[in-house]
Amino acid sequence: MPALFSYGTLQQREVQLANYGRELEGSADVLVGYRLAPLTISDGRVRALSGKAVHWIARASGDPADRVTGMLFELSDAELAASDAYEVADYSRVKATLESGSWAWVYAGPPLATD
Repeated sequence: MPALFSYGTLQQREVQLANYGRELEGSADVLVGYRLAPLTISDGRVRALSGKAVHWIARASGDPADRVTGMLFELSDAELAASDAYEVADYSRVKATLESGSWAWVYAGPPLATD
């Protein structure tokens, strides 16, 4: 089963019920080397489901001191496809290793520019 790390609205019960038809159970974990940035959502369907006009987007910083807390969920392939359909085009699904050592898919934005 695919693993998905969520730090945002996919943790919300109403979003899970709308996308998967069930409430997910998961475990807390941390995405290391990423930083959150606000993202204004223009997709009316996503705004209505989440109840939020501004979501967060994780962006790789390369700094191990940067940490994003969230939940690690196991999904079916169909549920992962539903997640892809829910996320707006600003997010890309990338594979990441979490602090626990588990790997998971994560919806992230482009990496932050380095100096």
